[in-house]
Amino acid sequence: MTAPLRRVFLRRPGGFDRWREYGWRAAPDPAALAREHEEFCALLESKGAEVIVGEPLDGNPDAVYTYDPALVVDGRALVLRPGKAGRRGEPEAAARDLAAAGLPPAARLDGPAFAEGGDTVLLDERTLLVGRGYRTNSAGIAALRAALPGVEVLAFDLPHLRGPGEVLHLMSLISPLDGDLVVAYLPLLPVALVELLAERGVRLVEVPDEEFESMGPNVLALAPRVALALERNRETRRRLEAAGVEVMTYRGEELSKGDGGPTCLTCPLLRAA
Repeated sequence: MTAPLRRVFLRRPGGFDRWREYGWRAAPDPAALAREHEEFCALLESKGAEVIVGEPLDGNPDAVYTYDPALVVDGRALVLRPGKAGRRGEPEAAARDLAAAGLPPAARLDGPAFAEGGDTVLLDERTLLVGRGYRTNSAGIAALRAALPGVEVLAFDLPHLRGPGEVLHLMSLISPLDGDLVVAYLPLLPVALVELLAERGVRLVEVPDEEFESMGPNVLALAPRVALALERNRETRRRLEAAGVEVMTYRGEELSKGDGGPTCLTCPLLRAA
C-alpha cells in the first residue's frame, strides 16, 4: 500500500439527494463536489498515476468512496460485500468497471460474508490486516483468507465507539506510509495490533485527539513517505513532515462530508517501483 501509485480507479460523485439516508454530515454542494473531485483526480495524475474514472451510481452518494466494494491484491481483483445495506449494489458496478480496466474479478464474497475495503490494510506483500466490526464480519474475514491463500490475514476487533450508525473502519485508525512507518490514532488501536507493529519494527506517527474526528489517520500513500492528506489536519501534517514524509493536501470540504478521506476515494489498481 505504499509503493508508487501507478494506476487507480475513482468514481464521479452522484446521488446527492439521499445524503441524509447515507449518513453524510451535511448536504453536499453538487457543483463544488464535482470541482473537488476533478482537482483530486488531477492531483493524482500530477504524481504519475493513471486515473480511471467511473460513472456515478444513481441514488448512492457513498459510491464515490471506491476503496470499499473491491480490493486489488497481487494484481487480482476481489469483489467484496459491504456491511452497509445501502452499498450492496456497488460490488457489481465495481466488478464491471475493473473488468473494463483489465482486472476481471478473481473472487467474490457472498452471504453471509461481509467485508469492506476500508477494513483492510496490506501491511506488507504477505500480511493483510482486517478489522472485524459492524461493516466486516467473521465470515467475511474467512472468505478473504480463502481468496488469498498466499497472504497471512490477521483479524483485529474494532471498538464500538458510536455503534453501527457511524462508519468506523480499520483505516479510520491507521494508514501505512512506508514499510516501517504508519500514521495512526493510538487510543483506539487494538492492543494486539500495537504489539504487532512494534514486533515488526513499524514506527507510528500519532494523530492528535482533536484531528481524529476530521480523519487525521486517513492518509493515502502515493509512494514511500509521500502522502496525500486532508488539508484541515494541520498538526497531523506537521508531525508527518517531522517524520520525513512529504505531504500533499486536498481541500475535501465536499468530498469528505460522507466521512471518506483520500484512501476511501481511491481503489489502487497498480503500485510498482
